[in-house]
Amino acid sequence: MSAHSPIDQIEQPDSFAFDAESEEQIAAILAKYPPERKASGTLPLLYVVQKQMGRQTGSAWVPRVAMDEVARRLDVAPIRVYEVATFYLMFNTKPIGRYHLQVCTTTSCWLRGSDDVVAACKKATGIDGFGQSSGDGLFTLTEVECLGACANAPILQVDDDFYEDMDGPRTIELIEALRRGERPTPGPTIDRLNSAPAGGRKTLADSPVEQG
Repeated sequence: MSAHSPIDQIEQPDSFAFDAESEEQIAAILAKYPPERKASGTLPLLYVVQKQMGRQTGSAWVPRVAMDEVARRLDVAPIRVYEVATFYLMFNTKPIGRYHLQVCTTTSCWLRGSDDVVAACKKATGIDGFGQSSGDGLFTLTEVECLGACANAPILQVDDDFYEDMDGPRTIELIEALRRGERPTPGPTIDRLNSAPAGGRKTLADSPVEQG
């Protein structure tokens, strides 16, 4: 067995320090826990790291030196932070593109056409497969498990935003907008309100009877 973890294979920065915005967030997070339970802040502090890296570098990921800093802040062994960061899919342990395209391909989305969404992502970005980034560094494509919006399948998550009721053409339109620096409004991309039926109400469609 190799003595190196997967994160050892990535070119890592030499140092990491939380900026003022992150320090403010950390203070609010740690205030939620008793001092002896501050290790419970591991997940939210890793999010803080990832957000800061996105602000500073355009790539939202968690370097190992940042994991070490989280461990120091929480008074835990670094391996405890490594375990969390490498277990959860929402933490990126290697650099990603400016826009993280996360396509759900599990049952509901697959039945509703996630294959078309995947194909459109590849066509619009030039990416060959999951886990890869585009040549211009703008996009990274990831296959993800259920995103919890099955009624609006298929789903394409971009960073923290959910785009619902996607198909091939709408996926290409979205990626072209992102390339222009635009951020379309998340949510359904067809004529529906949230998870209501497409095209409007199908039941209780009559106006309420006036009371005498």
